[in-house]
Amino acid sequence: MELTREFVKSLPKAELHCHLDGSMRLSTILELAKEQNVKLPTDDPKKLESMLKVGMDCPSLEVYLKAFDITCSVLQTYDSLARATYELAEDCAEENIWYLEIRFSPILHINKGLKLTEVIDAVLEGKARAERDFNIKVGIIVCGLRHSTPETSLLLAELAVAYKNRGVVGYDLAGAEDGFPAKDHKEAFDLIINNNINTTVHAGEAYGPESIHQALHMVSANRIGHGTRLREDGDLLNYVNDHRIPLEMCVTSNLQTKAVDSIEKHPVKFYFDLGIRVTINTDNRLISNTTLTDEYMLVIEKFGFTPSELKYLIINGFKSAFLPLKEKVDLIQKVTAVLEEKGLIIRRDYI
Repeated sequence: MELTREFVKSLPKAELHCHLDGSMRLSTILELAKEQNVKLPTDDPKKLESMLKVGMDCPSLEVYLKAFDITCSVLQTYDSLARATYELAEDCAEENIWYLEIRFSPILHINKGLKLTEVIDAVLEGKARAERDFNIKVGIIVCGLRHSTPETSLLLAELAVAYKNRGVVGYDLAGAEDGFPAKDHKEAFDLIINNNINTTVHAGEAYGPESIHQALHMVSANRIGHGTRLREDGDLLNYVNDHRIPLEMCVTSNLQTKAVDSIEKHPVKFYFDLGIRVTINTDNRLISNTTLTDEYMLVIEKFGFTPSELKYLIINGFKSAFLPLKEKVDLIQKVTAVLEEKGLIIRRDYI
């Protein structure tokens, strides 16, 4: 079986690590800026594109994150947030993503007077419209930010609690790791955990395995965003594997932020071969200039994932979704049926 781009695109997929403000359409940014009288660094589409799509010569995570200043500048109104959410889901549905988790930090979208509840309501409206119009299910993850105060993180956690079972499926901690430990935000995570809400934490991306250790043992993360440097601690590596803690891996982004020095040094295949529940994601579709199909093709071409391995990589995404068990099982059964129709037979003991 040849794993062509067309074939991989046709397969049902799940995307678990996708930032709303990093995954906008360039044309939408330009249109919204004109509508809102927002001054962009340039109105030239090609020049703006070069500023927002960081490329492989990006020197660090901190530089990578600067592009968000531009995207967030046009995401300060109800309609723009609803539109961006809808369009992101539409773009994902176009490449046959059946399940999508969109993450964002509402605190970044109140600069022009929106209330935090209005920010969430706007995103949920975009989600609802997309689910009506496309073959896709969308969950929303509220992000706390490492560089913000613990009080701000707690406020965002309270927001996530208020919208539990209304479209919000999880809580995340994002942003630069170095100097901003997860333990500083423990009160927010205590609230989240006590309300039985799913958690994921960006960790082990630009900082060592101790960042992952904190995420797991101090704020009880259910999944790890990136986890690229997990291999530096063998005991922790085995703990993650033994406890089936999913890794949300974003290979292109990891190269751009210098979480790894080269594609050859990326641990995605090593983790997968070891049995860790690896999932493939985009991180930021615009800023990293990628799609989920691109990310699958990258690991297939660079690491030699076989058709037999690809099917389990895809199933990992659905198994790691922040969904109720019955809903997840029903979805996986539908996905499995399609994969088998396409010649990818799944072991029943794996489902």
